[in-house]
Amino acid sequence: MELVASPVKESAIRLELPVLQPATIKNNDSFRSRLAELRPDAIIVVGYGRIIPQWMIEAPRFGNLNLHASLLPKYRGAAPIQWAIANGESVTGVTAMRIDAGLDTGDILMQRDVAILPNDTAETLAPRLATIGAELMVKTLGALENGEVRPTPQNDSRSSLAPILTKEDGRMDFARSATELFNRMRGFRPWPGAFTTYKAKTLQVHRVEPLLASADLGLENLRVPGTFSGTLPGTLAVDGARLVVGCGQGSALDLLELQLEGKRRMTAQEFINGYRPKSGDVLGEDRSR
Repeated sequence: MELVASPVKESAIRLELPVLQPATIKNNDSFRSRLAELRPDAIIVVGYGRIIPQWMIEAPRFGNLNLHASLLPKYRGAAPIQWAIANGESVTGVTAMRIDAGLDTGDILMQRDVAILPNDTAETLAPRLATIGAELMVKTLGALENGEVRPTPQNDSRSSLAPILTKEDGRMDFARSATELFNRMRGFRPWPGAFTTYKAKTLQVHRVEPLLASADLGLENLRVPGTFSGTLPGTLAVDGARLVVGCGQGSALDLLELQLEGKRRMTAQEFINGYRPKSGDVLGEDRSR
């Protein structure tokens, strides 16, 4: 609960650069005058999350430059990293763009592709994008100074949105396929995570393994007739230390680590030993009442 300086401010202090921290920008005449005195060539805006006033957009000769964590026009909005993973993308990237009055709609200056690895989460991908993006921004500034950048308008017809996450985004809908749920878990880590309900209590799901095709599920020995194709989504199958839940499209999730409301995180075997779930039990708030 201590107020600490950001890495940007720490670096500025170390380099003996002036630091201004206005509480507001839009109607701040003092800050506007100070910025006019500085006559910046460019203003870099990263992770700000608010509208830049038009007077500030027009102030520098190279404009206000933003580093956005997607390949615009895809995933405009507050959570591009999370939604790219959640939607199962295999490639994303970073975009250096010029801010205009819209939401991530300005001209593209430079871009760089970045692969999304099969087990990437928002926590593992974000630092890679930050490192690559910082290098891209430096390169963009140099290219602007040398007149080597040709701004490219975005194709709005190819745009998609990455809205700010809500708690409800973490609720598991077992009508989705196991792959969809697995990707959403990766994208929504650490928040809002993945959760459902078990016997009217919140159940956090921390680690899973998707089982993609009913022929490959290996469920013939589980105490549920047949495979999960045609089975009510959210239905559990229990066999020894294994806990499996049916999902959409005949797929299933092997539940590996769980945490019941008010309890510690535990393995599937610990959960089975402690709470005695039975094959045929159903996960999900509406069906657990």
